[in-house]
Amino acid sequence: MSDTRFDPASADARWQSAWDEAQTFRADSDSPKPKSYVLEMFPYPSGRIHIGHVRNYTMGDVLARYKKATGHEVLHPMGWDAFGMPAENAAMEKGVHPGGWTRDNIEHMKAQLKRLGFALDWSRELATCEPDYYGHEQALFIDLYEAGLVYRKESEVNWDPVDMTVLANEQVIDGKGWRSGAEVEKRKLNQWFLKITDFAEELLDGLEGLENWPEKVRTMQANWIGKSKGLEFSFDLSNGEKLPVYTTRPDTIFGATFVAVAADHPVAQAVASRSEEARAFIAQCKRGGTTAAELETAEKLGFDTGVTASHPFTGAELPVYIANFVLMEYGTGAIMAVPGHDQRDFEFATKYGLPIPRVVAASADAADKPFAGEAESGEGVLVNSGFLDGMAVEDAKREIIARIEADGRGQGKTVWRLRDWGVSRQRYWGTPIPFIHCTACGVVPAPKESLPITLPEDVDFQTPGNPLLRHPTWKHVDCPRCGAKAERETDTLDTFTNSSWYFLRFASQPADKPFDRDEVAKWMPVEQYIGGIEHAILHLLYARFWTRALERMGMLDVKEPFASLFTQGMVTHETYSRAEGGKTVYYAPDEISREAERALLREDGGEVEIGRVIKMSKSKKNVVDPDTIIDTYGADAVRWFMLSDSPPERDLPWSEAGIEGCSRFVHRLWRLFAAYDGGAKGDDKALDRKTHQTVAAVADDIEALGFNKAVARIYELTGAVEKAAPSASRSLAIRTLVQLAAPMMPHLAEEAWAAMGESGLIADAPWPAVDPALLVEDEVTIAVQHMGKLRDTLTAPKGASREDLEAMALASEKVQRSIDGAEIRKVIVVPDRLVNIVT
Repeated sequence: MSDTRFDPASADARWQSAWDEAQTFRADSDSPKPKSYVLEMFPYPSGRIHIGHVRNYTMGDVLARYKKATGHEVLHPMGWDAFGMPAENAAMEKGVHPGGWTRDNIEHMKAQLKRLGFALDWSRELATCEPDYYGHEQALFIDLYEAGLVYRKESEVNWDPVDMTVLANEQVIDGKGWRSGAEVEKRKLNQWFLKITDFAEELLDGLEGLENWPEKVRTMQANWIGKSKGLEFSFDLSNGEKLPVYTTRPDTIFGATFVAVAADHPVAQAVASRSEEARAFIAQCKRGGTTAAELETAEKLGFDTGVTASHPFTGAELPVYIANFVLMEYGTGAIMAVPGHDQRDFEFATKYGLPIPRVVAASADAADKPFAGEAESGEGVLVNSGFLDGMAVEDAKREIIARIEADGRGQGKTVWRLRDWGVSRQRYWGTPIPFIHCTACGVVPAPKESLPITLPEDVDFQTPGNPLLRHPTWKHVDCPRCGAKAERETDTLDTFTNSSWYFLRFASQPADKPFDRDEVAKWMPVEQYIGGIEHAILHLLYARFWTRALERMGMLDVKEPFASLFTQGMVTHETYSRAEGGKTVYYAPDEISREAERALLREDGGEVEIGRVIKMSKSKKNVVDPDTIIDTYGADAVRWFMLSDSPPERDLPWSEAGIEGCSRFVHRLWRLFAAYDGGAKGDDKALDRKTHQTVAAVADDIEALGFNKAVARIYELTGAVEKAAPSASRSLAIRTLVQLAAPMMPHLAEEAWAAMGESGLIADAPWPAVDPALLVEDEVTIAVQHMGKLRDTLTAPKGASREDLEAMALASEKVQRSIDGAEIRKVIVVPDRLVNIVT
């Protein structure tokens, strides 16, 4: 084999072309091999991939290549989550069409991914913005509607009056639209919903079976679904009405000192109808935070309605407040407030000077213990609670529920935090909702033969609002039932719907339907799914819901989409910035020159501030463009860096020194491969054992996604081979190293495989076989002690007899010096471990 220097640029291009020509990674659904479906969460086509993407896809790629080498038929596809607001923002800011902008980005990002040599089946590529994808999604949406899982209702939304669109809670910042900066209004609009709550119990119970998911993700989903058992009962109000409330802590009922209702509650609205002050307060609430997390940290504010509620056991009259931290969509929109044992209630009571009694304490003796500046929500025994005193919390809950039920005032009830999924979006760049509004027939599904309902191309984004709503012709259509003039639905679907079933379309792509049930059954569930933990709740929960819904409808044979889930750590980088014109300006790493502890801007030589090492972010510009790195070091050095050092679930700090070190190792391996001598004679038993042990260990590490461990073992074997004398064993070890490196450094491995005279592509070659006999050590280290103190260590054949071990120990010069002629009383032998001589 030639010892010329390895040239990544030519090798990368040559072998990527060879794989494409041979369609090496094209999945065959009819193959008799066992199936393995490896999938990374598909990217949004923003324009460029960055090193963070590369880490995610490299991990999946190593596993996919390994599975192929171990005899599996592998499905490892790639596509684009291509609908969404960034494309519309680009249309508004740059005067381009969202479709053109998105498709240009896809082409650029696809070329970037190809440069990294990923083992992807590009024949199954899909983009969610194309009619041949979203038309099938429209058909599925109609199927869900016909199964009773889609409905339309009036719902309160966040409305941006400037952009004229509904905003998700996360897009409302300090009461203002995230893009327009306009004061967000609460409006009631007719919205489309998916009945995910019908599956709440199933989705929760199903988490138990997802043993190969991270515990943290399962916990996050369980908390989001939020099953809680408690009590729903009614207070008698001083105005003669009854006020239903729900509580998960009925045991604390004797600690209730006020009642609070949401700004939208009928009690609040009734007060507002006769009080200008109440109306102003409600308006203030509507301008405040919109998420539970925001309300948790916001200042607690209230308005005393003048109405009181009668305590069901003490008869005390409790004031009823309108409160900004109570949401209408949770429970009944009203709460029994127990400030001693709920932090929000504690803050509210403190602000308005309301009593804060203790009703749960560590022991009966602590009944009068003061609070240390915050509520206490833990377990204990009931105090200051009449007939509940001395009871444990769970016993007290049961007692209160029983008494309330016996009095006919309420009942024990299970409630869920999970709400139905609102999928309406008032924007253009999304899947058109396939329904038609007819004055006579109401809301009618579009005929399936009319699908796909495609987006019109002739739209403009200079006028705020949804272009579909003001298009002169697109929305006008005849009613499919009565033939009268009607209008299409102009809302489009939440982009999370696109990613809730894309893994099914990857597995089966018939032209006439979303997927073929039998074809999908060959691949699903996805064997290994890889992506960021930021998708732990919404995307993963929605995908689980769609899969279960389609299974219930008889369209699938699988309930859970992802058998194993891995959430990789982020690639991180320090930030560079300086203050300019009263604001902070960030700079990209390639604009910076580092000098020891200083960072200088190349453009003007001025010093910039070095910030914390954080997740790569386009807004902070601390991203590294893989194209530049590949140009310098080649794809394999980049891939190797992604797998080295940090465990894959932890963050990986980007380091120029690190990538340079990986590049050096690529060339070090190439020099070692150049020493391959297929005709060498002689064996090296120790090296053979090391080689086979490494093959087995690397296989185990890849299966467990312990890539950094596999990397360490390849380094170790490389060192052992470099030190070994020429022999057939050494040549076999070099050939094996090429095979072990193939999933991680595929271009280098193909180049070496060809240079060694091996036939075919290493991408098609089987994983090296392991001799089980060589996995077992045949020599062991024996500790030799005198009176329990270590005096020597010996190497002995594994399984040596007690007599042989005793003789070897007594023959040791160090042991004889320690004994110094003393009488030996006994010799204790632990086979394969130690000999202890007692004198």
